[in-house]
Amino acid sequence: MTSATAKVLVVANRTAGSEELLEALRERAQAGPAHFHLVVPATPHGVSWAADMHAGTAAAEHDLEGALARLREQEIDCDGEVGDPDPIAAVHDSAHFGAYDEVIVSTLPKHLSRWLRLDLPRRVAHATGLPTKHVVAHHASVPA
Repeated sequence: MTSATAKVLVVANRTAGSEELLEALRERAQAGPAHFHLVVPATPHGVSWAADMHAGTAAAEHDLEGALARLREQEIDCDGEVGDPDPIAAVHDSAHFGAYDEVIVSTLPKHLSRWLRLDLPRRVAHATGLPTKHVVAHHASVPA
């Protein structure tokens, strides 16, 4: 990574490997040198949240590995981690340990997205003070 390479924090869960996010990252990489750090919050799906707040870790690891493999196939400079189940806490953790220039938040469409009901893209922009792009994926990730 050169000093002119932008560091981009990418926050995604079920959409981490989606075609829409992949296309947004390709476009960003074409705009100038960038290194992407993908954070996949370990947010459980459905009723498992009530039983165990950390029930989403295995799914998040699967989503992360699948997404990183797809990005690397496209020769996109990236790494990643599984984050806190709370997406805002996951962003805070990543931003605390890394210096980023911009953020990309990927969600499902409004009628399916819990993150949009939480106004996550705006909250991430406010929490980081960084330019934040919102990408809407129409479906969860393509299976790895």
